[in-house]
Amino acid sequence: MESTTFEVRAIVKYVPMSPRKVRLVTDQVRGLAADEALAILKFTPKAAAKPVAKLIKSAIANAEENFGMSREDLFISQIFADVGPTHKRWKAGARGRVKPRLKRSSHITVVLEELEVRS
Repeated sequence: MESTTFEVRAIVKYVPMSPRKVRLVTDQVRGLAADEALAILKFTPKAAAKPVAKLIKSAIANAEENFGMSREDLFISQIFADVGPTHKRWKAGARGRVKPRLKRSSHITVVLEELEVRS
C-alpha cells in the first residue's frame, strides 16, 4: 500500500494589514479541514478573517477545477503570513516635528493537501 500526498497552493499578496494581525487568524485554522476552517473564519471577529477565508475558498476552487480533488478530503497543511512592503508615511507632530506612520502589508500563503491511498 502506497500513500501519495498532493498539494495545492494559493497566494494573495499586498494585503493591507500587518502580518502580526494576520498570523492571529492563520494560527486558528492551521491543520483543520478546509470546510471546518471556513466555518470558523465566518464567525471570527477579526478583519484578517475575510481575506484568509477568501484565499482558502480560492485554493479549494483550484483543487477542484484543476486537479479534480474532492472538497471533503482537503485540509490545510500549511498557512502562513509573510511580510510585504511597508509604506512609510509621515504625520505632523507637536512643535513642528514629524511622526512616522508605518503602513504594513502582508503576503498570505495557504497549502491544501489531500491524502490519497493507492494499493
